[in-house]
Amino acid sequence: MTPETLGTWQFWAVASAVFAALTAIFAKIGVADIDSDLATFIRTIVVLASLALILLATGKFASPAPIAGKTWLFLVLSGLGTGASWLCYFRALKLGPASLVAPIDKLSVVLVALFAVTFLGERPSLNQWLGIGLIAAGAVLIALR
Repeated sequence: MTPETLGTWQFWAVASAVFAALTAIFAKIGVADIDSDLATFIRTIVVLASLALILLATGKFASPAPIAGKTWLFLVLSGLGTGASWLCYFRALKLGPASLVAPIDKLSVVLVALFAVTFLGERPSLNQWLGIGLIAAGAVLIALR
């Protein structure tokens, strides 16, 4: 691994996928004996504390004063979306097998593509649409026992 590799979006996207996979396994085990909403709350505290420590350690903890209102609005909306997603995800893990919940949760990939086209004006290539379609088909196949 080179320093150049660490600066690519591809590296960080793969790292995100690895951590998301571990999250599903750890969460499935962790939610077994407690309420799923309480489990989500505990997870949120851990995430908040971890990020605060990272920001403090790297000197990136800055005053939010220079942040524009539009930025605040969309970060708050993103945070609400994250919270709702986590609550639903932990409830699904509490009720179902991780090997089925996590792939269906990845339908978010398909929705992101559709929302990006609709709201951001992005235009995926034919190959990208094919991949998005395969992800959707895979999630449907997984959901159909």
